Amino acid sequence: MSERPSIIGPDTGPEAPFPLKMEGKVISGFGRGSKELGIPTANLPVDDALTPWIADIDSGVYFGYASLSPPPATSSDASDASDASSFATYPMVMSIGYNPFYKNTVRSAEVHILHKFPSDFYGAHMRLLLLGFIRKEKDYKSLEALVEDINFDCEVAKNSLRREGWAPEKGVVVGGEVDGKLDVQWLVRPLETSS
Repeated sequence: MSERPSIIGPDTGPEAPFPLKMEGKVISGFGRGSKELGIPTANLPVDDALTPWIADIDSGVYFGYASLSPPPATSSDASDASDASSFATYPMVMSIGYNPFYKNTVRSAEVHILHKFPSDFYGAHMRLLLLGFIRKEKDYKSLEALVEDINFDCEVAKNSLRREGWAPEKGVVVGGEVDGKLDVQWLVRPLETSS
């Protein structure tokens, strides 16, 4: 790993073409993140019509922030329903591509949020703000090598986001310690409700 940088981008913040935005409802993926890798992922549909930039970017690992709004309450408790339009923001890494180790034939967007959750959140609305590119996707000789690279990707994301130009003001990111200058209003704006 020593040949890979542990921080991406200049201290001043993201550079073009970043930031890139993506959003949608969390869908079930291949079921490998938690089970095989010990690195749970949330998957978003890859749709060129909704996210035109995705067809033109390299397959590989990106980092930035994810915000989640819980799915609509299934109970009749009104207090549960009020939470459905609020967003919590977390640092994340994500893979966009075919995952050559698994020989996928469909391009996927798999997000690993750098936070432990007590349960899955399928159906939750998720917004992503991609701030930088860590590396191109590659094939691996072993599952252990893949996991080692993913863990290093997570460290790169954490290190990169701990700078003033890459972090929003303190209190926006769950567990965030940096009082930064990054504009993340889009991540936390309320969901538009259809009547």
